[in-house]
Amino acid sequence: MLKVAVAAALASLWGSFGALGRGRIGAKLGEQIAVAVADRNHCAYCLAAHTVLGQKAGATSAEMAEAQRGRSTDPRTAAALAFAVKVVESRAAIEAADVEELKAVGFDDETIVEILAHVALNLFTNYVNVALDVPVDFSTVKLSRAA
Repeated sequence: MLKVAVAAALASLWGSFGALGRGRIGAKLGEQIAVAVADRNHCAYCLAAHTVLGQKAGATSAEMAEAQRGRSTDPRTAAALAFAVKVVESRAAIEAADVEELKAVGFDDETIVEILAHVALNLFTNYVNVALDVPVDFSTVKLSRAA
């Protein structure tokens, strides 16, 4: 029974990643959101994996390090990361002004929902990796926040 549950969870996970990979925000921003969320959740595995994936998606090392801290020099990326961090830290208790800040830099309702989906999916993977203490099999990245 456990194997069936694990298989179902993994199928859900990979299906969600596949669907979001066809989304509108792009792989680079998706990976930047992933490292910001991983850092907030102290998920060393996801931080390491998504740092590599972000670089493969075109981000520089510096961009990924800034994203990990929820920052970017690009206003659109900065707004998305600040929103993602607020969603995690406030458990989604966001305000209309938070959504308006995203709209002010060009995100519409559909892309805002997509950002939320990235946050939610990464929360799930962070929780699995942290709860099960999954060993990191990528080059490690130092968490920016104290555990």
